[in-house]
Amino acid sequence: MTATPAMIRDVTVWTQGRWVAGQDVHLRGGRVTEVVPHGARPAAGDVLDGSGGHLIPGLVNTHTHLHQAVMRGIAEGEPLIRWLRYVAEGTVALTPEQAYVAAAAASLEALRSGTTALVEHMWPHPSRAVHDAILKALDDTGIRAVVCRGVADRPDTTRKWGFEPRLMEPLDEAFDHVDELAARTAGGRIGLGVAVPNPRSLTPDGLRRVRAFAEERGMTASIHLLETATDEDMCREHAGVGAVGYLEEAGFLWDRLLAVHCCKLDAEGRRLLAGRGVGVSYNPLSNMRLGSGVAPVPEMLEAGIRVGLGVDGAASNDTQDALETMRMGAYLQRAVRGRSDLLGFADMLGLATSGANAVLGLEERPDGVLPGVQADLVLLRFDRDLACVPVLDPGATLLTTGSSRTVDSVLVDGEVLISDGRSTRMDEKDLIARAVAAAPDPALLVP
Repeated sequence: MTATPAMIRDVTVWTQGRWVAGQDVHLRGGRVTEVVPHGARPAAGDVLDGSGGHLIPGLVNTHTHLHQAVMRGIAEGEPLIRWLRYVAEGTVALTPEQAYVAAAAASLEALRSGTTALVEHMWPHPSRAVHDAILKALDDTGIRAVVCRGVADRPDTTRKWGFEPRLMEPLDEAFDHVDELAARTAGGRIGLGVAVPNPRSLTPDGLRRVRAFAEERGMTASIHLLETATDEDMCREHAGVGAVGYLEEAGFLWDRLLAVHCCKLDAEGRRLLAGRGVGVSYNPLSNMRLGSGVAPVPEMLEAGIRVGLGVDGAASNDTQDALETMRMGAYLQRAVRGRSDLLGFADMLGLATSGANAVLGLEERPDGVLPGVQADLVLLRFDRDLACVPVLDPGATLLTTGSSRTVDSVLVDGEVLISDGRSTRMDEKDLIARAVAAAPDPALLVP
């Protein structure tokens, strides 16, 4: 099969809020050009057989830390602040080889679960070689990405009111590096942004400078916000105002800011974020793993906040499976509210494919697979997994039992990156061997 088919043949398509069977999806120049009944028009080139399959838009992972794929299972059972100190030690010791294999493995795992775009929230790191390795891995796997390069200007070894000093550098140097990376990746599938560890890691002046830098360039800024009560407590102790108020006073709430987690976001915080156009990344599995809490997603949506789905890094989620995250994201909200009629398939697919795309500078696809949209597509075959058959309702099947085992083909820009569940670009056995060899010394991860 060609790497860039001209048509996906005779497939059931999720489009305009419903499944439509027996469709031919024509592709050209990295976009969907037509969705027509099977046989209505011949293909203009090679064909990907979709018969018996279901086609959906690619999923967007709005938050991950790729380098953590060499730290799976780290500090299991530790509270967030102490867990962060373990991760910090691994990040300080990170080598370019570890960064490459981690990013490649995480990206490939994401693709195999139907993710076509991800947002990499990089920890601040002074090594240019580490950044280069991550960019190379993303380019090698072919996934679409927004790489938010970490910045911080308040040092604190405890991480309670500041960031790990060993990973910091002056803001001007970090900004210059972002510009350099943006110039290098221009015109490709990788875009650049800035990543702020949390409100505590930047001074008010730093927050203003980061927003000015990002806004000037039309970039996204990603920030961990209210994952636990620590942000609120520390901001009140040191600045005399809550975490959202601290950002508001510094002018750091705007429509290209992605606030990650928001488990402790109250009604006033939701009002402020919605009024400023801030997006939220909902990371249910990571929040459960670390005991952080449950983000008030229905209330966020009701307030008008744009919410996307996040998988988070492999040190706090342990996988990069977006379909598992989509299912757990619905179930968690139902469990804490005692209701089974919340966040059904269409709702969760909307969050997972388009919920925060505008904040990220990515194409919005609220209506599914339609002519004109980017050919970032996922072909599912439920008969690849005994747990998914028989299929009485494709949406219910995908939400309740779908997994990476059901993902047959994944296309980005019309290029087939996953075929029959395997990468078309990477030697997976070689990558596994490199990942095993790159495992960090556990003694180096103890704070």
